[in-house]
Amino acid sequence: MVDITPAELAAAEKIFGDRLDLAKRYVEHLATSGTERGLIGPREIPRLWSRHVLNCAVIESEIPEGSHVADVGSGAGLPGLCLAIARPDLELTLIEPLERRVIWLQEVVDDLGLDNVTVMRTRAELAVGHVEADVVTARAVSALSNLAGLTIPLLAGKGEVVAIKGRSAADEIEKAAKTIRKLGGVETSVLTVGENLLEEPTTVVRIVVNKSQKKA
Repeated sequence: MVDITPAELAAAEKIFGDRLDLAKRYVEHLATSGTERGLIGPREIPRLWSRHVLNCAVIESEIPEGSHVADVGSGAGLPGLCLAIARPDLELTLIEPLERRVIWLQEVVDDLGLDNVTVMRTRAELAVGHVEADVVTARAVSALSNLAGLTIPLLAGKGEVVAIKGRSAADEIEKAAKTIRKLGGVETSVLTVGENLLEEPTTVVRIVVNKSQKKA
């Protein structure tokens, strides 16, 4: 079992509720087969709850009920599987180009019985037209100037990008502003999520997209 501190447990109980056992099983997958197959570095095992799973799962508060969420570059399921466990009302499409990661993701989805998840082996740009999401998520995929072009087209003209970012979020927005506007982004903001739950809250960039209201 991966150790969890009392503070982490309290946050996990708040976020996952009666699906906490599923979250614990997911963390065990990350710590065992996820590490063995190179999806997570072995040094990350003591920080799986704080730095990875809770850091990702807390963004569930920013996603409207019943949304179809596309997770770009899903990798080890961060944040896609975290959201699928925390929010059974959501429909998740995990987009990942690397076969070994796709195989692992599907194994975890099957083991946890997550019937709200579809795993797609493809690149984000090739999924356009095949996936039409209400919300697109991403974590540690690319700088925002590039990420905007990978995520916004999956919204089919309207919706939100919710990207987990670090301290450079504001700088990234500034550099990406022209690209975001061109793609139909009408509002971009930096949010701090989980201040009351996590020792280190999560920084999120939210892009509201509405091509019918596209700014000049």
